[in-house]
Amino acid sequence: MPWKNGGGETAEIARSPSSAQLDAMDWRISMAGVAVDGPFSIFPGIDRTLCILGGDGLRLCVAGAPAVGLTSGCDPFGFPADVPTYASLIGGPVADLNVMTRRQRYTHDVRRVHVAGMERIGTEADVVAIFCHSGHARLETVSGKAAIGPLDSVIDIAPAGLWTLTADDEAVVLVVEIKALRQ
Repeated sequence: MPWKNGGGETAEIARSPSSAQLDAMDWRISMAGVAVDGPFSIFPGIDRTLCILGGDGLRLCVAGAPAVGLTSGCDPFGFPADVPTYASLIGGPVADLNVMTRRQRYTHDVRRVHVAGMERIGTEADVVAIFCHSGHARLETVSGKAAIGPLDSVIDIAPAGLWTLTADDEAVVLVVEIKALRQ
């Protein structure tokens, strides 16, 4: 689907509610290719985390602050999506993973996990997504089992409990946890 500002394209992985327009979503997980320098789309009331998946990386200038260099080896970078943000490519095009949540309703956390052997992930989140960046892993939850490879995702709604990831060789996954704010 086209970016909100028309500057590129996004492959949406999941959105809630699934029928909501972009300005009315509660949360969203997507991948995008960034081929040229330019501004990010503005999403009022949204917090965003960006993870570089491939390419040389980019420099991200958020709300006029000094630019932050992001590469595929960096930790995920969170920022408000409702302030002016400009990206400059370090080399050529990059691929990224975006996670967005509506600030007044949800919060999220994204972390990169290197899996060699077995890794256990406990969660109290309302939604958990495991995105495989590289390698291959097997995933087991109370909801079932899945095998994932590069660019595969598994999303579980109400995933309370323990998740087990296993990789014969090293796999790198991004763990996305989305929590509803309780009133």
